[in-house]
Amino acid sequence: MLRSMYSGISGMRGFQTKLDVIGNNIANVNTAGFKASRVSFSSMLSQMMAGGTVPDEGTVGGVNPKQIGLGVTIAAIDTMHTPGSAMTTNVPTDLRIDGDGFFVVSRDGTTATAFLTRDGNFKVDAAGFLVNSAGYFVMNVGAGGPIQIDPETYVAFHIAEDGSIIGTNTDGETEVIDQLGIARVVNPGGLEHVGGNLYRLTPIADPGTIEDVTTFAGDGGRGAVIAGQLEMSNVDLTVEFTEMIVAQRGFQANSRIITTSDDILQEVVNLKR
Repeated sequence: MLRSMYSGISGMRGFQTKLDVIGNNIANVNTAGFKASRVSFSSMLSQMMAGGTVPDEGTVGGVNPKQIGLGVTIAAIDTMHTPGSAMTTNVPTDLRIDGDGFFVVSRDGTTATAFLTRDGNFKVDAAGFLVNSAGYFVMNVGAGGPIQIDPETYVAFHIAEDGSIIGTNTDGETEVIDQLGIARVVNPGGLEHVGGNLYRLTPIADPGTIEDVTTFAGDGGRGAVIAGQLEMSNVDLTVEFTEMIVAQRGFQANSRIITTSDDILQEVVNLKR
């Protein structure tokens, strides 16, 4: 069989994956805190048809090796952690990180079930806990525990840029109730996607624990917390539709390689009538 046929198959598979990624990006164009992904390709191993020779000065020149490539493979699927646009909601529990970092949320209020997220769509539940849309607890500095604003003690509160939650008690006095924890990892691209706008910390992203990477906003390159705003998806539809056209034409071109290779094989078979 012709090598070109298998090269065409590898190209079609690669562009199918690229279309899968593009489709997911476009589907999440309005998902708060979503980060778009991109696909990178690399060539496969090449088959050596003839080796090269070293030149012998004054006798013969050198000859380059003859190699035939065997197709393409997926080199990487990267998550682009660039900032998304800000949407003003004026809801005091809607939060946006202006800069690097992630909010820390936990399913049961412990670091054992802690996740990272850029989606700051939070609310206060009936018990006064600050939670996300799935009911996960928002964790404080050092991820020591969930944030709770006692509704019997505080009649109002607001969140400062450093993540401090400042409450107003029944006597009209203000005090700091707690402080939001903001995590920052060395390699955000190494975080594991777990759905629900959440990421799981992995050793690829950062060798530290949740407690190690979590501190207050503004510390160590962490961004400020902006209340009353949400960070929207960083998906650029112009880029995505352009890449969709590239992927579609690339897929078509590789399919033509296969049909052309098939035509050649048919001609070879027809040599014997």
